[in-house]
Amino acid sequence: MELIFVEQVYLADARSERHFRDMSLLHALGWRAAYRDSIPADYMDREITDGRWVPVFRQNYEEGVYRGLLLYSGDTPLCCATYGPARVDTAAGDTICNFSSPDLAAWGELVSLYGHPDYWGRGYGSIVMEEVLRRLKQAGYPGCFLYVLRENARARRFYEKHGFAWDGHSLEVTLPPDAVLTDLRYCKRYADA
Repeated sequence: MELIFVEQVYLADARSERHFRDMSLLHALGWRAAYRDSIPADYMDREITDGRWVPVFRQNYEEGVYRGLLLYSGDTPLCCATYGPARVDTAAGDTICNFSSPDLAAWGELVSLYGHPDYWGRGYGSIVMEEVLRRLKQAGYPGCFLYVLRENARARRFYEKHGFAWDGHSLEVTLPPDAVLTDLRYCKRYADA
């Protein structure tokens, strides 16, 4: 099986639209699998659709600030990530809360990382994670941070395995009508930064 990276740094042609759809699908599948016991089913059914994030990824591409990275096996999307500079003024794109981190303005941010649930545990997330970290370091960021829901123990273990640790910062995420979750900020400083 040959694995290739496809980065959204080319003109938004039909192939780019496919990448936006693949990334959105991976996000939706990941949310449904990871949060089925934490997020109300009616919210999940209404909000977490296969195409929910397509406009966000299209906007990211057009603005050129955040990059999307996909890992494929043939035509099958396995894992994707969105990364770039820290969000410091407003939430980037279609988010459910304000992820602004002005105290880490010089850092890179892993905005999202989702893998196809059918392929969890096979190392594909690690391949994408290591590539994102390599690219952020090469771009000159002193470290990388991300937000992860406290309720997602599997993801927290994954990030800890890759050298991330909770820095004590958290924020509440309210999902209508009355679900309140907690996002934790995890950080990793590069050893030579």
